[in-house]
Amino acid sequence: MNLPTIQKLVEQELLSNYASMYRLAYTYVKNESDAMDIVQESAYLAIKHASKVRNPDYIRTWIFRIVINTALSSLRQKTHEISAEKIVEQGQNDQYTDFDIIEALNILNDKERAVILLRYFEDCRLQDIADAMKENLNTVKSILYRSLKKLRVELTEGEICHET
Repeated sequence: MNLPTIQKLVEQELLSNYASMYRLAYTYVKNESDAMDIVQESAYLAIKHASKVRNPDYIRTWIFRIVINTALSSLRQKTHEISAEKIVEQGQNDQYTDFDIIEALNILNDKERAVILLRYFEDCRLQDIADAMKENLNTVKSILYRSLKKLRVELTEGEICHET
């Protein structure tokens, strides 16, 4: 495929996945304006590097990888973190409204969080996640199951205390 065609496909994917990109970025930075900045930077990088796309079927996966890397880079540059309680006080609205789950995601490392977000919040296939993260499929499965176990422990911890 020629470059103009690839660029058009990248632009179409960016437009159709804008909300997903925003939600993914938001779960990392927990700030509306920072998430929008990450989406803008990711879109710029995707368009700029569209010529590096080898298989048009994986453009969406490639874009999500750019968003994850841009969000992680942004987090490294910033030293503050907004808690879930502060988000509620500020009245931030997002499609991810279960703050117990959002807060529980904070116990996961970056790879674990990315796998959970892409699998359950963005409904990506495990192979697509493996491609996006440049990991082996079995590694992604292991990360997923380990992450789910951590989340289960974190989310049920309080329930056990209330029952006794």
